[in-house]
Amino acid sequence: KKDITAVNFIIHEIYCHRTIEICSYCNDSIPKSEMKNHVESEHVQVTCKCRMKIENSCLKDHQASACPLRPVLCQFCDIQLPFNKLQEHELFCGARTEPCWSCGQNVLLREHPGICG
Repeated sequence: KKDITAVNFIIHEIYCHRTIEICSYCNDSIPKSEMKNHVESEHVQVTCKCRMKIENSCLKDHQASACPLRPVLCQFCDIQLPFNKLQEHELFCGARTEPCWSCGQNVLLREHPGICG
């Protein structure tokens, strides 16, 4: 998968054929001696804490952006909670009445930031 000068092409092709494999899962070029380790470390199925089965290589991205149990912060109280609980929590939390730090009026947290700035 790289440009090779015409003079070296045949030798390079023989070398690649002997030493390199294409991973059937991700199409990366992997040395044959490392293929078993590559498949076991990158493509083995693992179970996330949300019980979803996913390839090990995709687990970090899933946990950071798609997992329903990923930690997020409430915009009103900065408490950390699972993403799948955020909406319910913010409905309750944003309905609290507190004095505004800027104007001093008692306000609903979810409505006042746009008014007072």
